[in-house]
Amino acid sequence: MNKEEWKKSIIEGLKEVYDPEIPISIVDLGLIYDLKISDDGEVYIRVGATTPACPVTEDIAYTVEQVIKERVPAKKINVDLDLETQWTPLMMTKEGREEFKRKYGYDIVQQWAETYGIELNENKS
Repeated sequence: MNKEEWKKSIIEGLKEVYDPEIPISIVDLGLIYDLKISDDGEVYIRVGATTPACPVTEDIAYTVEQVIKERVPAKKINVDLDLETQWTPLMMTKEGREEFKRKYGYDIVQQWAETYGIELNENKS
């Protein structure tokens, strides 16, 4: 068992799982908070939601578990649904941010930063 290969395979699969509110993958939205694989083949993943009031959070957790089952022969899978950590657009990957711009026509990360007075550390070159 190669833990890094397992992680890569799981993340690849989770890129096909989309948030119902913002149709971007949960990976690119930054909703995968933690992913651990033990030496004996157990997978732990902590997943968030864009809003704790999301009515399909349990569906997302179920889908994450199914993706992991399809991707790796894990002995045990523990999906921890974290509704305490507040999601912000600043958690998005570069790919997620670009996809959001293509779909909605504006940069949600820039808008968020301006609204809340947050300095973004980006190279403007």
